[in-house]
Amino acid sequence: MSPAAALDVSHLPDYAYDWALVDVETSGLIARRDRILSIAVLTFGPDGTQTGEYSTLLNPGCDPGPVHVHGLTEERLSGAPTFEQVAGRVGALLRDRVMVAHNAQFDYDFLAHEFARARLHLPVTQRLCTLALNRRVEPPSVGLSLASLAAHYGVPQTRAHDALDDTRVLAGIFRSSLAEAARLDVPLPLVPCPPRLDPQFAPNPPKTPCAYRNPGPLAPVGPLVQGMKVAITGETATSRAELVARSVAAGLNIMSSVSRHTSALVTNDSASGSAKARRAITEGVTVIDEQTFLKLLGDVRSGTSHENQALKKTPEAVALAAPPVMPTPSPAATVTVADIADAVDVAEVAAAPEVAEVPAPRRAETRRSVRPFGRRRVLVLGGTHEEASAARVRVVELGGAAAINLSASVTDVVLLPGGERDRRMTRIAALELPVHAREWLEAPATEPGDVPAQGGAATDVLPRGGVADLPTPVTAGPWHVSTSWAQQTHCEIDVVTFVLDEDEQVSCDGDFVFYGAPESPDGAVRLLCDGPTEQSVAVDLAALPPSVRRIAIAAAIDGAATFGDIGAVRVTLAPGIDAPATVQATLDAATSERTLLLAEIYRRGPRWRFRAVGQGYDHGLEALVRGYGVDVE
Repeated sequence: MSPAAALDVSHLPDYAYDWALVDVETSGLIARRDRILSIAVLTFGPDGTQTGEYSTLLNPGCDPGPVHVHGLTEERLSGAPTFEQVAGRVGALLRDRVMVAHNAQFDYDFLAHEFARARLHLPVTQRLCTLALNRRVEPPSVGLSLASLAAHYGVPQTRAHDALDDTRVLAGIFRSSLAEAARLDVPLPLVPCPPRLDPQFAPNPPKTPCAYRNPGPLAPVGPLVQGMKVAITGETATSRAELVARSVAAGLNIMSSVSRHTSALVTNDSASGSAKARRAITEGVTVIDEQTFLKLLGDVRSGTSHENQALKKTPEAVALAAPPVMPTPSPAATVTVADIADAVDVAEVAAAPEVAEVPAPRRAETRRSVRPFGRRRVLVLGGTHEEASAARVRVVELGGAAAINLSASVTDVVLLPGGERDRRMTRIAALELPVHAREWLEAPATEPGDVPAQGGAATDVLPRGGVADLPTPVTAGPWHVSTSWAQQTHCEIDVVTFVLDEDEQVSCDGDFVFYGAPESPDGAVRLLCDGPTEQSVAVDLAALPPSVRRIAIAAAIDGAATFGDIGAVRVTLAPGIDAPATVQATLDAATSERTLLLAEIYRRGPRWRFRAVGQGYDHGLEALVRGYGVDVE
């Protein structure tokens, strides 16, 4: 089969597009700051015929950055055109085509900023990420990097990090990926541009992290102690900027909202009826006026540093592992044995021996010796939500993985009542996948030798409440928590993240990361939109301030649907955007839940841990946000 024939999907309306394949080499990783050094664009028609090619070096007018990676020195770039000079030609190639790239949000963000600097519009209305496409296809490759996929699909790669060669390699990968998606009838992860995640979002300057632990509420007569959380509301005689600067210099933690963990509210009009004043009264927070605050500010007592704080076997230490005080969860969201055990292990940190470094997340609990489904990935179709959920739980109990979509990694299908009407059954029959009744899960045979290992990589499958240890010491570079679900037509799902301190509260509203503010102020946590059925959260643990104790990741439905309508949600953890997943879990919520706490990364003594939570709530996102101390006035 010729390369063009492999990409000929002109007879399939869901796959027939004009394509513009793009690769850029850049001076750094931050689009709002760094510049494009070289760009290559290849265009293709729906029948797979290449219709255009363009590549050029660019003079960025700045330091080219990591020359050891891309090999582009200032000397090589000095005579090249600027982006503004080639923007018209690049725009003509992108116009009326779907932009395709490997980690497409990265390339799109850089192009958007370069076009904005040139005072031009980026003519891209849709993009497709080959990383996201292959996450849907799930080929048996070792990772999803360009090099790994090139090796899997048999695409030669001669000059890595050369824009033109990388684009030609991308073309080969895309041809094969698109053909495989069509074979499996996998919907394409097309993202509208600009997406709901605004690529031009520039975070505010990061709030200076408070170096001290919150000592609790302020007594009516003082004193102030370093680490106290203080909010200010209303008019003040001293400028707000000066009050904040003096407070921060004294070691206080200035908050933008009031919660039950606020030590004091400073206001000259406690009867103003402001949201902060009302919340302070409700939560019993000490309220003082500006003059009293300034007097106390002259003698702030020493606090306990986050870095020097040692967890001990005290009720307070156990409380650090508990979830925040939230509205009552739905009746089906029961607490598991793993939840209780994990709360206990925080209190035992002081007595625990130092854990040796491991290369990947390690299952915290003891594995079962018999895992008859060790290499199986089972797709459950039909049944009620409760029946399908119970079947997926059983798959995991047997050591297998529960799939939520048809992909190349699915080895078996379990058919519950009504599953025969699922649109995927026609494709399952064509693929000749084994189809079993529910009883197959009750008397499983030992894993047969003809079930291949997927990609040769070991992915630990966690049950709901399961825990895995991350490697120590923490290294630079983000971990990626990816979530995916079945294609929806009647609602949208938003993934949100909370960066929490020892009180299970955000330190500022910027520590609530969502589609409208997809990056924390310090850039350590970022939300990525990979398609209509998947979103990822990148967490750079090494960049987090010592006050951060937990990263909570949740999903909320935008619409009237519930997670019972959505079905299972898959969560994976990987040490990089294109690295193999090292941990995965499939989470089912009850029928009435509209908000789902998916997973969390949290400190346990000297190391970080990952937990698949699966805790659902009947209320919407606003109640969840308020529970973590975010001001949603």
